[in-house]
Formats: sequence, C-alpha cells, structure tokens
Amino acid sequence: MLRSGVPSFSFEFFPPKTDEGERQLFTAIRELEPLRPTFVSVTYGAGGSTRDRTVRITRRIAEQTTLLPMAHLTCVGASRSEVRSVIGQYADAGIRNVLALRGDPPAGAGTAWEPHPEGMAYASELVTLLKELGDFSVGVAAFPEKHPEAADLEADARVLAAKAEAGAEFAVTQFFFDPADYFRLVERVEQLGASIPIVPGLMPVTNVKQIERMSVLSGAAFPAALAERLHAVEDDPEAVRKVGVEILTELGQRLLDGGAPGLHFYTLNRSTATREVYSALGLARR
Repeated sequence: MLRSGVPSFSFEFFPPKTDEGERQLFTAIRELEPLRPTFVSVTYGAGGSTRDRTVRITRRIAEQTTLLPMAHLTCVGASRSEVRSVIGQYADAGIRNVLALRGDPPAGAGTAWEPHPEGMAYASELVTLLKELGDFSVGVAAFPEKHPEAADLEADARVLAAKAEAGAEFAVTQFFFDPADYFRLVERVEQLGASIPIVPGLMPVTNVKQIERMSVLSGAAFPAALAERLHAVEDDPEAVRKVGVEILTELGQRLLDGGAPGLHFYTLNRSTATREVYSALGLARR
C-alpha cells in the first residue's frame, strides 16, 4: 500500500490509563473511521507500561471496526519469551502489520538504555524475530533529526538501513517541523542502498506549552518562526488550534509535493485538528 504511488494517511493513538480514557479514545476512533485511513496504530506507554491495554485496544480495532490496525511492539522490560507471547496475541487477532521499536529507556528519556537480561537490545533483533515467527509486514522508527543517542546523522541513517536489511519493509518518522530534515534523511538512507518507504510523522499543534515540552523530550526542534506564530495567539486556545492546523497543513503539503509516500498523524487521541488538516490537504480526493 505504501509503495502504490497513492499517498497514504494514517493515525496514531496512545493507550489511555483508564476505562473512561479508553471510551474517549474510541469516540475519536469512530470520528476518524469514516475518513478511511490507510492504517491506524496504538503505541506502548512509557517503558512498555501499557502493553496489555495496547494489545487489547489494537485487537478491538481489528475486530470491531473497519480500520486496518498496525500493532506496536517494543523490547522494553520484556524477555524474548514475553515478546513472542505478544506476537502470538497479535497473530491470533489477525493482525499482520507491526511497528518494531527498541523503545525508550524505562527510567525515561536521557537515562541509559538497559535491555531485559533475557530480552533484545535493538529494534533490528525484534524485526528479525517477527519475520521468523510469521507473515508480518514490519515497520520501524526513523528520526529526521537523528535519534538522541546517535553519534551523528550518518550513523543514525546506517541504523535505519540495518533495520531494513533485517527485514523492515517501511519506516515511520518521529514528528518534526522542517521538511528539509525529512528529505535529507530519505537521501542518506537511499545512498546506503535502502529503498524502504519512509512515512513522515506529524504532530498537530493545539497547545503551545505541550508541543514545546514534547519537542524537548523527543529532541525535535521547534523552529523559531513557528513558535512566533503560536505565541502571538497563545492566550486564545481556538486561535492556537487554528494556527496549528495551518502549520501542519503547510508542512504536510510540502512533504507530499516532495514525494513523501504519505502522512502519519500523531493524534494525541483527539480527532478535531487531525480531521481539519486532512480536509485542508484534500486527502479525501486523493
């Protein structure tokens, strides 16, 4: 689907911590379902803390909606045997698309990564395991501004190329705001002989402080020009949301015009801003 030449668009949700949060999530899912996205995905919580809820929600999407779910899977806090069990649960639900991630350090960003003593240390190992266990289409993470632990951009590109060599068929990027960073990543990876589709990840901006905080945590730079546009209206939540939609629409259009295979929206379990960007880009007509 990602190689078809028709731009894909997809939505990502995070597993809520409560049953009420889960009900709110499915409200957003039902609101986005009529848009017929290429796929939707559900993340793991920090340190793999919401694994069971993630598996349950992903399975529910597969069984109760018309959407195509992509399961998330990480190496965090799990033995190889436990990971195999989760893979089995996904397979039993008929889920064949998986995003294989090393995952963030259990103690939080900026701390040292320590694999489970009986687990895996790298996403490439997880890719290999998935390909050994079934007919899975496996995706991996990509970082336009490089992974925080990577020595430099070239080293980071080599890691992505290695994941492709292990069997990854596509990649989805961390969110970013400068399209040049994305296109440079694609070029670096292609020069290394990896030709997998790399789908840009986009984060709707609906709260100035929230996006700045998330940018710091993820290592994604928030350009000063965009910050200036948002701070000019930061006392008006509706105006912030409107400017945020404009920013994401402009970014999405530049990415599609430059040949990106699609767009992946980090929805934050809300549908309004995502639907507005979708409409502004005319994705329904593509």
